[in-house]
Amino acid sequence: MRDRKTELAENLAQVEERISAACAAAGRKRSDVTLIVVTKTYPASDVRILHELGVRDVAENRDQDAAPKAVACADLDLRWHFVGQLQTNKVRSVASYADVVQSVDRLKLVTALSAAAEKNGRELGCLVQVALDAESGARGERGGVAPDGVEELAAAVDAAPGLRLDGLMTVAPLAGPYAGRQRAAFDSLMDLSTLLRTTRPAANMVSAGMSADLEDAVAAGATHVRIGTAVLGVRPRLR
Repeated sequence: MRDRKTELAENLAQVEERISAACAAAGRKRSDVTLIVVTKTYPASDVRILHELGVRDVAENRDQDAAPKAVACADLDLRWHFVGQLQTNKVRSVASYADVVQSVDRLKLVTALSAAAEKNGRELGCLVQVALDAESGARGERGGVAPDGVEELAAAVDAAPGLRLDGLMTVAPLAGPYAGRQRAAFDSLMDLSTLLRTTRPAANMVSAGMSADLEDAVAAGATHVRIGTAVLGVRPRLR
């Protein structure tokens, strides 16, 4: 266990150096960017080590893995982010432990999350997931709503009991006009965030960037980066 703690500590230090350098290059304060460690496929024991090392924000993308992990770590002061495509039949479970759902991309999901949050007596933070590769009215290959659908979804979240509109999230597209152009993609997300904040100034969270492109996300203005592999190592294949 000590060896794993040393490994995670070293990886965290390297990621911290990257974020700090990216902030300095962009003329931003390090405190402007929150590190979320994506712990999917890794055990609760790793989450506990990360907590010992100072991590407070963790993310999962599959409820069947996240739910038992959240229970196993219920004694820790962690902020759980759900970042995967979310089916409505999993909403009740996710709403019992997630603090923020970053993958809100359709009205049906807003309705289900609102009902579950109310039933659990909780307030759920929500990010509208933007698919920069999606055409008008469509969803992206990796989830998310087309840019022209952001306002409708944001308004629905804003009006839904038990939900709090926190901002926007995206995953750098693998296809379409932004493929291989992460900085341009994140700049586009920031433009959408600026527009959203003209009417909803509290919705100022911008979640973008992962292990390979965190520097581009920080340069564009992301407030949160989601880092998995660079902290935890190469993931085993899911069966």
